[in-house]
Amino acid sequence: MNYDEPTNSAREKTDILDKYADKISLDEYLGGSHRNTKDKAERATVEQVLDARTIGFLSKLFKNGTITKINGCISTGKEANVYHAVNEVTGKEFAVKIYKTSILVFKDRERYVDGEFRFRNTKNQSNPRKMVRTWAEKEFRNLKRLHSNGILSPAPVDLKSHVLVMEYLSKGDGWPSPRLKDYKFKDIDQVVDYYQRLLVDMRLIFQKCRLVHADLSEYNIIVHQEDLYIFDVSQSVEPEHPMAMDFLRMDIKNVNDYFSRAKKINVYPERLIFKYIIGPYSFMDPTGESESEDRIFLKKYLNKLPLKTDDDEEQKQQDEIFRSLHLVTSLHNLEERDFKRFSEGNVDTLRDLVSPEVMRTMDCTVPRVAAEVNESESKDESTEESDFDDVSDDNSPPKLKRFEDKDDKRVRKKAAKEKAREKRKNKMSKSLKKRLVKKGHKH
Repeated sequence: MNYDEPTNSAREKTDILDKYADKISLDEYLGGSHRNTKDKAERATVEQVLDARTIGFLSKLFKNGTITKINGCISTGKEANVYHAVNEVTGKEFAVKIYKTSILVFKDRERYVDGEFRFRNTKNQSNPRKMVRTWAEKEFRNLKRLHSNGILSPAPVDLKSHVLVMEYLSKGDGWPSPRLKDYKFKDIDQVVDYYQRLLVDMRLIFQKCRLVHADLSEYNIIVHQEDLYIFDVSQSVEPEHPMAMDFLRMDIKNVNDYFSRAKKINVYPERLIFKYIIGPYSFMDPTGESESEDRIFLKKYLNKLPLKTDDDEEQKQQDEIFRSLHLVTSLHNLEERDFKRFSEGNVDTLRDLVSPEVMRTMDCTVPRVAAEVNESESKDESTEESDFDDVSDDNSPPKLKRFEDKDDKRVRKKAAKEKAREKRKNKMSKSLKKRLVKKGHKH
């Protein structure tokens, strides 16, 4: 073998690079970016993103006609670069998001995937390349879920491994629509309107799409044609995720901080927004015939909530307490530290977040966050009992075991032991069970 000659694999990679070199630009895309993009072209290097393997995936997009040309880099980030692409036949513009595979930026991302039912069979999360592919698939699927449920977001177009193609939101002539952070509001009424619209979107994303964004801020929202478009949903999780409620509280805080700090408007208390987002449909949603009617109703409901004021120290203190609470959404998510507190009836629930006086003012009640609800039972019993408890009813007897009489507790435990003892008598031994299983496999 002549080691001076390139291998077939090396020649193939070189051919791919040569074939599509004239269709791919690594320079900064100057189609109207307002942002300071100093050294972006330098940072969008081949070593980080456009290696031969990635070019191979891009070639598939060229071959199937999705795109015909990549014009340059729109933005760079620690986990991905975004490129402007076009289909010169149809005239459509696309954003091509290419996740970086040569750096270990995903080593702290496992918490967004672990606990997700959709990715329960994902293996080798310690492998950066495979983790990046999972991350790209996660964003593609989350975008599809948002788009199919009427949430304004860039439409997902195609996915090839870690290369994601989606709609490019442009206001014409290649100029990108501004992010919420860069948007110039007309007046204070528009600021309030966009704030309420965003809260309605957060509720619909939670209720209809069954997702929590987990990184929502003014940087991940685009104002396109006077509407709010939510993007960058690669880290979004389902409500059943062990950390979903913590992520939701973080999103609420980010949104409130932006509108109160940057736009100087009074915002709603974080704990009430949280309750507004996770409340069941029977609580506040109408049986409207159109999505616009539902949005109008939800927006009107927000006007019933009390606003925070700058001099309201009590509201600030209650929000601080709300941020520090350890909320449990499911008994499956109980940690070792929770068992003792749970047995004593001390696990935090939303029951502790809002006083009965405030809830009566709102004409609403508080959902049980710490209780695990069986979906089939809740459907059958929806006409008999709501998911919301009337916490103002103080006459009902306490049902927690810590209030149980000592004699009753002793009798109950003794009966439970007897029942367990009888059950063990008829229990099949593990060795016998293994033999039967092996026998069944042979037949």
